[in-house]
Amino acid sequence: MILRTVELNQRLKAVADQLWQAAASAQPIAPVRDAIEAAALDGNVLAAAYAVQQQISQRRLDAGGRLVGRKIGLTSKAVQRQLGVGSPDFGALFADMAVADGEEIAWPRLMQPKAEAEIALVLERDLPHARHTVADLISATAYALPAIEVVGSRIANWDIRFADTVADNASSGLFVLGTRPVALRKLDLADCGMVMERRGDPVSVGGGAACLGNPLNAAVWLADTMVRMGTPLRAGDVVLSGALGPMVAVEPGDVFSAQIEGLGSVRAVFAHH
Repeated sequence: MILRTVELNQRLKAVADQLWQAAASAQPIAPVRDAIEAAALDGNVLAAAYAVQQQISQRRLDAGGRLVGRKIGLTSKAVQRQLGVGSPDFGALFADMAVADGEEIAWPRLMQPKAEAEIALVLERDLPHARHTVADLISATAYALPAIEVVGSRIANWDIRFADTVADNASSGLFVLGTRPVALRKLDLADCGMVMERRGDPVSVGGGAACLGNPLNAAVWLADTMVRMGTPLRAGDVVLSGALGPMVAVEPGDVFSAQIEGLGSVRAVFAHH
């Protein structure tokens, strides 16, 4: 059994190596879901996929990276159905993934980029409990910001299933935060509307209810999940709570502006090449 476990861990390390190299070379690779499934101990594919994600995160930390929060993915029921799952996923946010509002993003930093508008929560208290309530999340949140997440995939042509995106850090890329913090008491997170424009043309419309009914519901899910994983959310963490509308493919030279009711706007600017 021990030898079997060692062998499976070696297989998961090989998957992590592939994804790490794909990111370093900016060359997308074939899906990794079959390799993850083959290496899953007791058939637990989800745990195996997160083990790959954790290996890659540890490499970033070992290279001097700073963990600054988490992102929640797959908060849309339609996307969950598309991937055949019934829950969201999460990925790690590092300081070198943060982009200033309106700062030009160099194209080589991106891999098959798509943009989506989100609400970011910034925490001022730890969330260490096995089960959290919405009230816990409200109490722990210092403020909210408008955000644009620039997702990316190391998997060629976005040919992903659940295990692929989980292993690939929930298809993370970069994130842009607005700069005007707003207290939650001033917001209606469920009913707030969102419009994201590309150079003035609306390309994505949605609202808070698209994110598991309310972005706070997604944040509660994340807080509970991170405690189970042994890495609870901490004061200062940024939580990208999930897309408020459809994601949009990014082309060189694009400029996206997301306006979220009660939160103001945030811009993502992309270099021409």
